[in-house]
Amino acid sequence: MNKKNRKGYSRKLNGKTNYKKRLKLLISRKPRLVIRKSLNNINMQVIEYHADGDKILSSANSLELKKLGWDFNTGNVPAAYLTGLLLAKKAKDKKIPEVIVDIGLNTPTKGSRIFAALKGAIDNGINTPHSENMFPNEKRITGELIKDYLGSKDKLKSHQFSKYLKNKSDIGKKFKEIKDKITK
Repeated sequence: MNKKNRKGYSRKLNGKTNYKKRLKLLISRKPRLVIRKSLNNINMQVIEYHADGDKILSSANSLELKKLGWDFNTGNVPAAYLTGLLLAKKAKDKKIPEVIVDIGLNTPTKGSRIFAALKGAIDNGINTPHSENMFPNEKRITGELIKDYLGSKDKLKSHQFSKYLKNKSDIGKKFKEIKDKITK
């Protein structure tokens, strides 16, 4: 095949994979902690590279929190943190002590859901290189900011947080309850 007709990697052309970044992660020879987010969910996986294809060693999705009693949105910062705790518990059960973080094509933003999920994994025993200043503050992680906003007199909150208002349960208490269930 001549050079004019050669096509590149289709995942690179479609903007799905950064192969330079992936190669740097694979050179470490550690399992990757892959964190992906959508509007309503956080998905975390510990993946190990093999020549015949990557193997998923452990995974957790924020929808699993519903089974533990989480009544709130599964795409917010507290849910991301709890998902990180859950993944770390599963990874410890499979004797995975150390990982390297792979956030894919997401932009690393200080205090984002991705770093809340990472903090949850670290707090429950996963060892990985990280920077403490990228994590969200404790009020965001525990849901106190959501609770404070619901207590304010804002006309927008009735529509934006209708599920929270209908639920009438305290997000801070529920957060602590779910965290205790996961860490025991």
